[in-house]
Amino acid sequence: MSNPNDHVGSPKLEPSPSPADVENPMAAEGSVGVTGVLRRWKREDLLRRGSLALRGMAFLFSVLSFIIMATNKHGDWKNFDRYEEYRYLLAISILSSLYTGAQALIKVRELSTGKFLFKQSSSLLFDFCGDQIDAYLLLSAASSAVPLTNRMRESQDNIFTDTSASSISMAFLAFFTLALSALLSGFKLSNQSYI
Repeated sequence: MSNPNDHVGSPKLEPSPSPADVENPMAAEGSVGVTGVLRRWKREDLLRRGSLALRGMAFLFSVLSFIIMATNKHGDWKNFDRYEEYRYLLAISILSSLYTGAQALIKVRELSTGKFLFKQSSSLLFDFCGDQIDAYLLLSAASSAVPLTNRMRESQDNIFTDTSASSISMAFLAFFTLALSALLSGFKLSNQSYI
C-alpha cells in the first residue's frame, strides 16, 4: 500500500513549452488579449450601428404617424382635431419625431467622428431615460386612440377610421423600436467601463 505522502518531496513534472513559447513567452497570452480587444471593438461598433438603426426606424415610424394623423381631415365629424385622443397622438408623434431625429443625428455624428457630443456616461444615461420616456408616451398615446377608433369602426368603416388606424399602427411600431432601443441603451449603460 502506498503512502499518500510519498510524492511530497518529489519534483513536479510540468509539460515542456513549445519552441515558440520559449522564444517569446508573452506571444500566446498577447494573442488572446488582442483577439479579445478586437471582439470588444466589433461588439461596440455593432451596438452603435444597431442603436442608430433602431433610432432611424423609430424616427421613420414617428414621422409617418404624425403625417398620417395631421392629414386626417375629411370634413364635418371626420376631422382628427375634433377628438382629444387624436390630438394627443399627434402631439406625442411630433415630440417623438423630434427626439428620435435629434438622437439619430447625434449617433451619426458619433459614428463618423468617433467623438461623443457629451460625456459618454451622461450620454448613455440620457439615451436610456429618453428612450424609456418616449416609448411610454408613444404607447400611452396609441393606446388612448384605439378605443375611439374601434367605436367609430363599429358604426362606420370609412377613410377617416382607416387613416386613424394606420396612424395608430405607426405609433405602435415606433414604440416597439424605441423599446428595443431602450433595452440596448440599458445594456450599454450597465456595461460601460469606468476608466
